[in-house]
Amino acid sequence: MTSEIRDASLWESGKIKIDWVKGNMPLLRSIEEEFEKTKPFAGVKVALSVHLEAKTAYLCKVLAAGGAEMYVTGSNPLSTQDDVAAALVHDGLNVFAWYDSTPEEYHRHISRVIEAGPNIIIDDGGDLVNLIHTEYTDKIKDVIGGCEETTTGIIRLISMDKAGELKFPMVLVNDADCKHLFDNRYGTGQSVWDGINRTTNLIVAGKNVVVAGYGWCGKGVAMRAKGLGAEVIVTEVNPIKAMEAVMDGFKVMKMEEAAKYGDFFVTVTGCKDVITEKSFMNMKEGAIMCNAGHFDCEVDVAGLRKIAVDTKIARNNIQGYKLPNGKWVYVIAEGRLVNLAAGDGHPAEIMDMSFAIQALSALYILKNGKNMTQMTVNVPAEIDREVAERKLKFWNMEIDHLTDEQEKYLNSWGE
Repeated sequence: MTSEIRDASLWESGKIKIDWVKGNMPLLRSIEEEFEKTKPFAGVKVALSVHLEAKTAYLCKVLAAGGAEMYVTGSNPLSTQDDVAAALVHDGLNVFAWYDSTPEEYHRHISRVIEAGPNIIIDDGGDLVNLIHTEYTDKIKDVIGGCEETTTGIIRLISMDKAGELKFPMVLVNDADCKHLFDNRYGTGQSVWDGINRTTNLIVAGKNVVVAGYGWCGKGVAMRAKGLGAEVIVTEVNPIKAMEAVMDGFKVMKMEEAAKYGDFFVTVTGCKDVITEKSFMNMKEGAIMCNAGHFDCEVDVAGLRKIAVDTKIARNNIQGYKLPNGKWVYVIAEGRLVNLAAGDGHPAEIMDMSFAIQALSALYILKNGKNMTQMTVNVPAEIDREVAERKLKFWNMEIDHLTDEQEKYLNSWGE
């Protein structure tokens, strides 16, 4: 076993966190029980780069229970929890990650995971896949395939696939209904405001909230902001999503115009340069910005630093910038993922579904990856349905089932 973590002595605190989420993730517990009996990943090296907090750690332990040799790193310099990393090392997993890593350290940790020669890759944002295709091409031959957790990573995978550069199949976990309909909407919606509220200690009711992007994550953020009593403004580049926002009861504006009104700004686009200098200069005194997209380029923090005439630490994890016009604006968690860099991420019950999809998709790619010719692969419908049925069972809820006559009716045209 090898590792590179901050402090191995923190393991007991990390174990407490992992045990708590395990108690609230019945789907993963049931999969762990099955994996312990069947050992489907025996002899298989799994490289995982996902936000390294307690729920991810439990996924790692589930795969390890199935026999996998785990090589684990984070997917964001500010989302790794050092005590959780220590707990995994204490349990015999190979971990390379620590909180607040420099760009060089982050790159080194991802590299260490790839150097192990993984057979299965579980990625969140595409950093593992990108690095193995650019700097470790000799390791590609060992890879059967993998899974991608998030929208941003899928965008990168599809781009690679179109260019003919993706060399092994990847399951698009984020596109599964049991992932994006719940994780992206309800998970992001709640965890973003958990991060904002605990970091700022300010009220949301009566404020103006600007949400950039009205995909599933943006819908969740806007919905929760409305529930907290805010007036919500949505910015979009897609006219259909903009119409949907209007019909959901929100105002729609260009970002430069919305900047005049916003008290809180949340970017959820997966793009870059969403809030830039023209918008900064339109903001009112005390405006607070944060990002809930994967990478820290949606709020142009680098550009903000350049134009700022003064800076200050306004509060733990909040940086203040004084603009040339004399107004102060603020950025939470350096513009990195606010729900993880300033919080604990999505609720355990939500990640129970997402990581159940991950575990079952990893097993699917292990069994079928060598025979696949398509490089970007949808989660099989039967896995999606299995996760939903299991989740309902754990909620003690039952649904109706179609009769043979109903099946016949729905699949015929002559009746």
